[in-house]
Amino acid sequence: MIDAPLLLPSTGPDAWAFDTALAAVLGYARGRRPMRFRSPDSPRGRWVQVPAFGWARFDARPVGPPGDLDVLVGELLHGRLDRAGWVDVHDALVRVRPLVEAAVARADGRALWELPDDELSVLGEPGTVGAALRGIGRAAGEHPGHVLAALHHRHPDLVPHLTRSTRRALLPHVEEGDSGVEAVVRRELQANAEVLGELESTVASLLGDARPTRLRLHDILLWLATTLRMTHAVQLGQMSELSADR
Repeated sequence: MIDAPLLLPSTGPDAWAFDTALAAVLGYARGRRPMRFRSPDSPRGRWVQVPAFGWARFDARPVGPPGDLDVLVGELLHGRLDRAGWVDVHDALVRVRPLVEAAVARADGRALWELPDDELSVLGEPGTVGAALRGIGRAAGEHPGHVLAALHHRHPDLVPHLTRSTRRALLPHVEEGDSGVEAVVRRELQANAEVLGELESTVASLLGDARPTRLRLHDILLWLATTLRMTHAVQLGQMSELSADR
């Protein structure tokens, strides 16, 4: 196992030990929480253990054909939409499709962290991947988290999944000339390439039900940090490792 720390400025000034980052991801994937459940055969209710986070619903879900299921994928991570919200996300996914296709064509098989500097800089525009990603963010409608979740699920190595909290955490790290916060994500992926590569392979081998890219792992760690869930996820991950050892 690698000894190098993981330094993601968007999550804070302190580096993460590899074991801590791994425990956080394992906690996100394996963690459970109690929920009171009532049913016709148990009208007084009983306690059940349900997934604490979205791994089983989102990360472990296979990619299906494009269409209405993409809206469902967004709901599985961010919660149910009312009718107006469903229509908004559906229309946004249709609206951004040309931008997504342009980004995929421009990337030409390369992952976000493999792209050259100009692709995430305004100096390289127009027609760059960064310009397309910025356009997607602007056209994502009233439920951008749902839209970007669906797009990331379909393009897990290219389209970052951003929420309001993670976008706010990335904004202070935007540098002059960046095409958007996606440039910050790319820099952090490149700066931690060795550690994140090891985290990718370790998570995939330990869990077995999904192979999240380093782009998704970055998203998970940033979201846990920005929503103050990191400590809880690490504890859940450490407990799950102990249970596995036994």
